[in-house]
Amino acid sequence: MPADPPAAPDDLAAPDDLVAAHAQWERTLLVPAQKKALRREVFRRSTGAAIDPLYRPRADDDARRAADRVGFPGQFPFTRGVQPTMYRGRLWTMRQYAGFGTAAESNARYRYLLGQGQTGLSVAFDLPTQMGYDPDDAMAAGEVGKVGVSIASIDDMHLLMEAIPLDQVSVSMTINSTASTLLCLLVAVAEERGIDPKALRGTVQNDILKEYMARGTWIYPPRPSMRLITDLFAWCAACVPKWNTISVSGYHVREAGCDAAQEIAFTLGDGIAYVQAAVDAGLDVDQFADRIAFFFNAHNNFLEEVAKFRAARRLWATILRERFGARRDESCKLRFHTQTGGSTLTAQQPDNNVVRVTLQALAAVLGGTQSLHTNSRDEALGLPTADAAKLALRTQQVIALESGVADVVDPLAGSYLIEAWTDELELRARAYLDRIDTLGGMVAAIEKGYPQREIQDSAWRFQQAVERGEQGIVGVNQFVDAEAVAPPVLTVDARVEQDQVERVRALRQRRDGERTAAALTELEEAARSTSNVMPRILEAVRSRATLGEISGTLRRVFGRHEEVLVT
Repeated sequence: MPADPPAAPDDLAAPDDLVAAHAQWERTLLVPAQKKALRREVFRRSTGAAIDPLYRPRADDDARRAADRVGFPGQFPFTRGVQPTMYRGRLWTMRQYAGFGTAAESNARYRYLLGQGQTGLSVAFDLPTQMGYDPDDAMAAGEVGKVGVSIASIDDMHLLMEAIPLDQVSVSMTINSTASTLLCLLVAVAEERGIDPKALRGTVQNDILKEYMARGTWIYPPRPSMRLITDLFAWCAACVPKWNTISVSGYHVREAGCDAAQEIAFTLGDGIAYVQAAVDAGLDVDQFADRIAFFFNAHNNFLEEVAKFRAARRLWATILRERFGARRDESCKLRFHTQTGGSTLTAQQPDNNVVRVTLQALAAVLGGTQSLHTNSRDEALGLPTADAAKLALRTQQVIALESGVADVVDPLAGSYLIEAWTDELELRARAYLDRIDTLGGMVAAIEKGYPQREIQDSAWRFQQAVERGEQGIVGVNQFVDAEAVAPPVLTVDARVEQDQVERVRALRQRRDGERTAAALTELEEAARSTSNVMPRILEAVRSRATLGEISGTLRRVFGRHEEVLVT
């Protein structure tokens, strides 16, 4: 863990009269009050930093320095938001993450949520789809349709998107190792419906580096995986220009146990690696940077989370301008989706999760998110039921329409605490990024196990605090109920797997086998060369090649990743 950030320079120190006034307040009021009653001696944030009892103005809070450090909404470095009007002009996209069982079942859930006021789709895929296996592969046994929807072919994608206007509804797909194939499946479906791919809007997660750090759904080693990502960047710029080509994800590293500063640093570190790889491949940063999206977690420390989003936005803008020479302001804007913290949900007293999710969602909105998923109260127990998913969506709608927080841009700007924590989180994240640079960049750092160790250590510290009772969790180690009452839990029919096996086998029987074989051969040749593989993947899915066949072809060329064990 990097050392604490350097102390603020002298010109950021509080003015003498304020210092004296603050010292007098501490001596005459604070210390006597602390002697009477204090819940604990030290209050700490997720980073371990102590929380001061009071935050005060600094000497740099004059108009000029405030304009430089905080600025105005829609103005570099975008501390206060990427749009001048923020939610006064347009509310964030309410994008509930969903997917289970078959494509038809998931399609029914999407249409239900759209009917309830959801404004964008977010697709969850099952593990075989994420790992590049068809439903009838032995490696898929027992996992088909369990944690997401099973998609093996263009026929499945047609069912998944049935009656959904792809030229009007944005689609986010949480997929990484097989992102190129899933995007080509969606494009091919649009083509067969007569929709121009240039009209498609959405995001493919496509962030493989965080898989090596925190999640584990990789297929290929890091370096060929980076090649697939830069091929997708270049192809989308020409063929699917409205598509966000990557969603650099800090969500999963936070779920794995990192703190707020680490979430910023490791997310932006991945972003730097992707931008550098694209530049090294010959792309102009201003050609693709405005299509990079980010994905953050919203955790429980409400004020720290608001500051985290503002610090990440400012730091990314500075990196793009100073490190990569981005000329366009649009290239420097950090646009992000937020999901409330799944790891914060508890199986005990699950109704408490509604309160947690509300606070987390509010932090994301006050931090300036562009889209938001709110977790359902029953997700610590299983996939969300329809009623729980509707309540999670209603949480967003109440915040948007009734709370008033969407009526003003960046309402917490100027708060002594928010500005101090924004600055401090930026400094801590920079310290991590400097360390990553000394290790040779994010890919090399992952290969050496550096971020994995940092995440593990942070997770261990938090768990120890919970077990010692220093970190209270209502219903778990505080205010525990003697008898647990669990709500109904969604279950996936066991017949889903057999149905999907039969579907994919029937597809192989009725397709033009010679066309499919030729398309896969051309894909393998492209992968062995320096050619962009995306046109070949698209032709393969048009020919009814399956996800597993495409992944297997690339696996023969690129090999399989072996996990770095971190001790």
